[in-house]
Amino acid sequence: MGMSTGGGSGDGATPNINVTPLIDVLLVLLIIFMIISPMKPHQFEAKVPAEPKDDQLVDAKPNPLTLVVAINKSDLSIMLNNDAAGNVSDTEKLTNRLSTIFKERGDNRVFREGTNEVERTVFVKAPKSVKYGDVVKIIDGVKLAGAQPIGLQIDDLSE
Repeated sequence: MGMSTGGGSGDGATPNINVTPLIDVLLVLLIIFMIISPMKPHQFEAKVPAEPKDDQLVDAKPNPLTLVVAINKSDLSIMLNNDAAGNVSDTEKLTNRLSTIFKERGDNRVFREGTNEVERTVFVKAPKSVKYGDVVKIIDGVKLAGAQPIGLQIDDLSE
């Protein structure tokens, strides 16, 4: 009493899938998506700052807490707010100076405007001619010191 599973002419029904209802569902979904797609917004809203008035230009002062790490393109030296901070190949001096600055700011409770976070914003300013890998080394050193956020600036746009 064995059961035959092989080919031959068995009386068993062979399963087949009726795909006609599936195609109908697919077409209905296609029509729905075609109707909905024009309703999506096609533009991003950009908030452009208003032009300052003349009296606001006189009162504008730079933030004294701004930290800018500049890379000199001739000898790849690093400057932290116009003070020498080492070289691109060795960022340990820069990392130690930034860590000290951030620790002092935490001890003196120098917070970012409108928050309870210590001001740790750093801008990295590099010319276009400096290699990408050198800039990444500086960013890694700045991150290691605990800076956040880190902004990037291009020094010489005319080149």
